[in-house]
Amino acid sequence: MIWIDRIHRWTGACIGLLLAALGLSGTLLLYEDAWLRATIPQAEEPLVMDVASAGAERLLADPTLELTSIIFPTGSLGLFRLSFAGDRGGYADQSGTVLVRWTSKWERLELWLFAFHHDLMMGEIGSMISGGLALIGVGFVLTGALLWWRTRKTFAFRVLPGRWSRLHIMRHHRDLGAVMSPLLLIAMLTGAMLTLRPVADFLLAPLSPPGTIAESLAAPNVKGGPIDRHFDWRTMLQAVRSSYVDAELRTLSVPQREGQLVRVRVRQPDEWLPNGRTVLWFDPANGRLIESRDAHELPLATRAFNLVYPIHASSVGGLAYKAVMTLAGLALTLLGTLAIYGFWSFQARRRAVFGSRHSS
Repeated sequence: MIWIDRIHRWTGACIGLLLAALGLSGTLLLYEDAWLRATIPQAEEPLVMDVASAGAERLLADPTLELTSIIFPTGSLGLFRLSFAGDRGGYADQSGTVLVRWTSKWERLELWLFAFHHDLMMGEIGSMISGGLALIGVGFVLTGALLWWRTRKTFAFRVLPGRWSRLHIMRHHRDLGAVMSPLLLIAMLTGAMLTLRPVADFLLAPLSPPGTIAESLAAPNVKGGPIDRHFDWRTMLQAVRSSYVDAELRTLSVPQREGQLVRVRVRQPDEWLPNGRTVLWFDPANGRLIESRDAHELPLATRAFNLVYPIHASSVGGLAYKAVMTLAGLALTLLGTLAIYGFWSFQARRRAVFGSRHSS
């Protein structure tokens, strides 16, 4: 237990601040839609699917936009999210009128918060590091529970330490961590599964053979024809809506080079995943449907994996679940920052004491 305690404390002292930053950014991202509704008035408009479909056609038909993908409005956010060539993007209302543009994610708070939370703004390598931090966080929860068990009789829950001394900070850290450990474990484990596919494969291996998730989510091994500049987006979207009558249009990816396919994702009523996992691929040369993949018919491991993001991002469970995950994120922020402060302030005082004794 002595070594577990040392490893727990020293590891926390080294990466506690990063975990705290991930906790705070994740908490803020839970309220991204509310932020957009507060800053862009059109975001509060109720979803009208016919209007949104016509707006999407208008956006897709405009060659000056250089669209690479669009995310459709939802019942809680009446805006299109647009991605243009390069790092550019924008928001448009349901009629297809572009309201906001940006040339860099630094221009939008919600964009750089997501970039930091997902991959520490370092791309694929950052995503792996973020996943590694989440796994270490799982280790913190488990070892912290073991260390707390020895002192459980002294448990006293407080939002903040009673005093700003090392002893009181340690007690607060231990007891707060014990209370929030189930929620922290959920947040850390789902975060690791989202950023490190081998973790998801390992945990979901009892449901389907290894590699099933990646294989079932891969695009068809079919090359599309040359991109038609006058592509009939209306007919394609009508075909999508007639195939899945009760589903919501969620995302559309525009081919950027010859051989790629048009990809459309829809969300069926009982899918938890905000953007759904029901996918249709079309040939950009003639609008021919290449493949349609129903989320309900995916392998069991993939269907289970599709639940991970909604659980992590609190997009299911309503306000109650969002509230408890907000508490978990704030608790992680507090645990990380106070761990850093308590550990290194103690180390500084200890060096000062030893230094004064040595000098005397």
